[in-house]
Amino acid sequence: MNLKSKFNIIFGLQFSQVSRFITFLIISAVFTKQHLTHLTKAEIGDFELMMLLASALSYFWVTGIIQSFLPLYNNNHIFAKRDDFRKKSPEIFNTFLLLAFFSCGFGLLILLFRNNIYVYRDLRVVPHAIPLVVYFILSNTTPLVEYIYYVRNRPYQIINYVFWMSAAQVVLVCGSVILGFGIEIAIWSLIAVTAVKFIWLLVLLERYAEFKFSFQYIKTHLHLGMPLVMSCLLSGSSQYIDGFIASWTADPAKFALFRYGAKEMPFVSSMANGLGNGLLTEFSTPERMRRAMYEIKTKSLKLMHYLFPLSIVMMLSSKWIYTHLFNVEFHRSADVFMVYLLMIVSRILFPQTILIGLKRTRVVFWASLLEIVLNIIASLIFMFYLDRGIVGIALGTATIHVLEKIFLIAYNYYALHIAPKAYIPIRWYLFYSTVIAIVFILIDRRIIILN
Repeated sequence: MNLKSKFNIIFGLQFSQVSRFITFLIISAVFTKQHLTHLTKAEIGDFELMMLLASALSYFWVTGIIQSFLPLYNNNHIFAKRDDFRKKSPEIFNTFLLLAFFSCGFGLLILLFRNNIYVYRDLRVVPHAIPLVVYFILSNTTPLVEYIYYVRNRPYQIINYVFWMSAAQVVLVCGSVILGFGIEIAIWSLIAVTAVKFIWLLVLLERYAEFKFSFQYIKTHLHLGMPLVMSCLLSGSSQYIDGFIASWTADPAKFALFRYGAKEMPFVSSMANGLGNGLLTEFSTPERMRRAMYEIKTKSLKLMHYLFPLSIVMMLSSKWIYTHLFNVEFHRSADVFMVYLLMIVSRILFPQTILIGLKRTRVVFWASLLEIVLNIIASLIFMFYLDRGIVGIALGTATIHVLEKIFLIAYNYYALHIAPKAYIPIRWYLFYSTVIAIVFILIDRRIIILN
């Protein structure tokens, strides 16, 4: 694959991620326009709960299976390497079987225990359970479509597929509620589009996959993928923990307010993760390690110059954005969103990159596990004992994320003798962190009034 093709294919995947975010943002915005849809906040909350459950029970294993599929494609000891690019791939078929197995397995668990899973403050059973199961089973195999195009070097097919599927989701889901059919039909409309995606996946399997089952390949795939699954489970758990705490302690209307606000800026997490992951291979020798830490320091400084001012502007604009993009009843969501903007204070630090690069992954694992426990405790303390309500859930998460990074920085310093200044532009970091914290406090204390 030449450089231009590689750039195009990466752009195709980035387009897919951005399109998903924009699609559900449009759907969320339309749902709040009560003069068009007549949906209540409770109905919106039920929809958001369904999407939370579908994502929380699948994000880690879908990501792990897909990520481990890529290095195994046409490069494993089970299947012979193919010189002809046009030949069909048994790796694609076996990866589909893995995704289908996990989808059906988790879907069956949801179906069996649907009457034993209680949500909201009044402990009712999960709403829309049957549509949730159908959506769950169909939706968690369809991400393979984009990665089939990826390994076949077809970036424009990714863009075409994502564009038309996203457009169909917006039209059918939003159209259902605008025409007065209600949230139930909107959910089944989402499932209909997902079913079309699944049918298209079957077409691509017939076109590009060799239907050759291999238990040895499945074992190899799982052996490579399980560490990635666990890593994804720990690193991405905080937003789902927050969502579940909100679902168990609030009513459907307040849960909708929380979910609409519980969003980090996509640029922050994606650019920070890209920087951290891109340097993981640069720690093989002391000299390369020094260069890698210098790269972390200089490139993180560039990110700070862009992302901190952008986050501050978003914080000052949040009330206006939420009032006009959604409606005035969702102004409380802006308070949650402002807290999530504070996550940049921890996201922009990279002590974990050094530890993973040096293969000290056990330290990162235990720090992540401790973070999950403390996250739950801190969120409940902020929510109830400090009387911050749903905003307290986000405050607890933001606080614990910072403490986790401080712990990892301290470990690097005391155990590995790596000074923070070797990979953190300390003065700029403290300056920007102080500024965004002051802006947040001034808004929180209503010294700065946002309209």
